[in-house]
Amino acid sequence: MVKPCMHPLLSDLTVTSGGNADPVTPRDPGMRPMKQNTPAIASLKQQARRLRTAMHEAGTPISQSAALEAIARQHGHRDWNTASAAARWENPPRWQVGQAVRGRYLNQPFTGRIKSASEGTGGFWRLTLQFDAPVDVVTSRHFSNFRSQVRCAINSQGVTAEKTSDGTPHLALFAA
Repeated sequence: MVKPCMHPLLSDLTVTSGGNADPVTPRDPGMRPMKQNTPAIASLKQQARRLRTAMHEAGTPISQSAALEAIARQHGHRDWNTASAAARWENPPRWQVGQAVRGRYLNQPFTGRIKSASEGTGGFWRLTLQFDAPVDVVTSRHFSNFRSQVRCAINSQGVTAEKTSDGTPHLALFAA
């Protein structure tokens, strides 16, 4: 049985009870909310708990996994796994001078240390990284260009906003 969700915050959902169909789906198949501002995982899970409670009170109980899938779709993602991968970190890393790091610079793996760090606005950090071994930043077989140090601005997920032509961030950084 298909019926519209009566909860005012969830009015753009339809609820299917019985069968193996998706329990909660968008009414408008063309509806695709913006994905770029996916909240933190804790916030998404809290929204799913509220949805599950509201659906139970409305007489149409759904499972926690169905609620997570519905919240993921509300934020424009295909499923919960995609949404959780895109979600912000609750506690972004705090970078410190001397900290050992690893990552990829222009798609080349590296290890190194943070030479300078300053926290900017909006969760961005300005870092100077000293590589343990120079990194060849050229993909050509005919010549090389090695870098032993790089300056960058990374977001709360540890990646730069700048991307290569194939969409890969210039730098992805992780604590070693």
